[in-house]
Parts: sequence; structure tokens; C-alpha cells
Amino acid sequence: MSKSGCRARRVGRTPGAAHECFDGEMERGGQEQQWRLQNETEAVWATAAAFVLGAGVGILVLGGDPRPLAGPQSLAMPIAAVAGVVAASAFVVSTVRHHRGETAPMPRWQMLISNLSAVALTVVFAAVTAMGVLLATQVLATGLQGLRLGALGGGMLAGVASAVGGRFAYGAGIGLRTVDLAGILFGFLVIGTLFAMSTAADPRWWEHNFSTLGGGAGSWAFNGTLIVAGLIVATVGSYIGRDLHRLLGDGALARVTRVVVLWALTGAALAAIGLVPLERMKVAHNVIALGTLALFVIAAVTTARVFPGSPRALVVTTIGLTALVGVSVVLCFGFGIFGVTALEAIVIGLGMLWMLTLVRVLGILSPSQSRPSARAKLLR
Repeated sequence: MSKSGCRARRVGRTPGAAHECFDGEMERGGQEQQWRLQNETEAVWATAAAFVLGAGVGILVLGGDPRPLAGPQSLAMPIAAVAGVVAASAFVVSTVRHHRGETAPMPRWQMLISNLSAVALTVVFAAVTAMGVLLATQVLATGLQGLRLGALGGGMLAGVASAVGGRFAYGAGIGLRTVDLAGILFGFLVIGTLFAMSTAADPRWWEHNFSTLGGGAGSWAFNGTLIVAGLIVATVGSYIGRDLHRLLGDGALARVTRVVVLWALTGAALAAIGLVPLERMKVAHNVIALGTLALFVIAAVTTARVFPGSPRALVVTTIGLTALVGVSVVLCFGFGIFGVTALEAIVIGLGMLWMLTLVRVLGILSPSQSRPSARAKLLR
């Protein structure tokens, strides 16, 4: 019996029907619980396998004299590389295992988009894990000054890092929601920026703006963060399009396609900021940065307009954040209460909060089941 049928029977207060509905819901709940427990057990085994693989490879890679946790010729980079590869492998194995054949009934264009998103996510999980390891070793090196580890100790550390990254990636392969991906974007931006701060060539970078982190010897950390973040933004856009299609169907494909393209352009522009550092091409960098902000606003407005109705949570968040951004700009440039760096942090944080609200509302409204399109071509 359907849930709507159960609700109707409850309204009629028929005792037998109420018991029947209760039993049916209990059975469905038990099946879902069993499925979740099975996935959790599977994830535990995947974590163990990731630890063994990461530790084994780590011991082989880190042979030789003991090394410090961070700095030149340290453990950080090899361990980050090993953990990143293990996490990416865990995501691939999980995705193939749990979503095999899901794209079979889809037309070629929809299958291509789904597969490209999976490839992008594989790169993302490798990068997120590696950057997390680099930040963790940087922090540990500060607290454990003078510590040096050989092949065995470094291998165990690589095993732990691989287990954490592998568990996270394997679980994502089982079922990754759009809101999860938006959270990954926010977390990666925080991790990457903190690591870039800790390795910045200019300790007074904050007196200028965040783009200053993209210069000097450690510029790769900040620029690399922007490039990977751009890939995540584009993938979030793909998932937003997926959810909108599940909600609205083929009749809205033209509008959904515009949304996906705009988010892809926003992600490409964000990656371009990292590819065009401030110290090398100042004018081009600033133009791209402004273009990225404009694209984000256009993508956000377009996405909100495609939504059926006007969800109150999204409307309130949009109005509130717009007002806060306006006040922040006035306080920064009008009264000089805080600098450009603080303004950038405020705007980015508020933008991410808006995106999280968007994808949470979308997750509530859209079905969780895959929806193959009936159109053989995306654009007629």
C-alpha cells in the first residue's frame, strides 16, 4: 500500500487499515535499516583494506633514513600521494559496485554527463584527501617538533591517512547527495586555504587579499585549491541539474541545461583564477576574479528561477545574504572597518551558505531515484 493510501486510511480512522499501514511501514523501515547496516559493514571492510594498502605502499615508498613530518624531504608529500590514490580507488570500486548498470537505460548524452561527473569526483576525492593529509602533517609538525619517522612509522601513518580517506570516499560512492558535495566544496576550500596560509611565502599576506597566497614558493597550494574547487563547483552544478531533472522531467531540460552550463562556466572561471596567479598577470587575474563572482550570481539567480514555486527557506536566505553582503561592502570600502581580505572571506562564506541552503531545499524536493531521460538528444 502506498504512503498516500496509508495517510488516507489514517484520516478515516479505520483500525484495521491503520494496523496494515503500520506493519507495511515497519517492514519497509526494517529493509532500509538492513540495507544501511550492510553498507556500513561493507564500508568497515573497505576501511581495513585501505589501511593495509596504504600502509604497505607507504612502507615501500618511505624506505631509507627517517624523515620529518613536514618541510623539504619530509613524509608529508609521499603520504598525501599514497592516501589520495587509495581514496580515489575506493571511490571507483564503490561506485562501480553500487551503481553498475545505472546509466544503461539513459540516452548517450545523459550517460556521458553522469560518467564525466564520476571521473571528476574521482579526482576530487584524491585531491581532498591529499590536501587534508598535508594540512594534518603541517599541524602535527608544529606540535611534535623534532619528530622523525622511518619507513615503518611513516607507513603506519600512511595507512591511517588512507583508511580515513578511503572510508570517506567509499561511503560517497554508495550514495552521494548534492548537499554532501556542496559540503565537500566548503570543507576543501577551508582546508586548502589553511594549508596555503601555513606555508605562505609572505606572512603578512592578509594585509592585501587572498590572491596574495597564490604567489611565492608555496603558491601551488592556494592555486591548486582554486583549480580543484573549480572542478567541484562544476560537478555540483551537474548534480543540481540532475536533481532538477528528477523533479521537473524532460519538459524542463532546456532550463536545466542552462543551469548546468552556468555552473560549469563558474567552475571553469574559478579554476582559471588559480591558473592565472596575481603576481604574474595582475590585470587578467582581477578580471577573471570579477567574472567568477558575476557568473556565480547569474548561476544562482538562474537556478532559483528554475525552482518550482518559491521555497521560503531559499527566499529568506537569499534576501538576508544579499543584505549582509551589501552591508559588508559598505563597512569595508565606506568606513574602512575591515580590509579586503575580511570582505572576501565574508562574501565567500555567505555564498557557500546560500549554496548549502539551495542544495538542501533541492534535496528535500527532488526524488532520490535515478530518472533516465526519454530524449535521444539533449538539444532538439
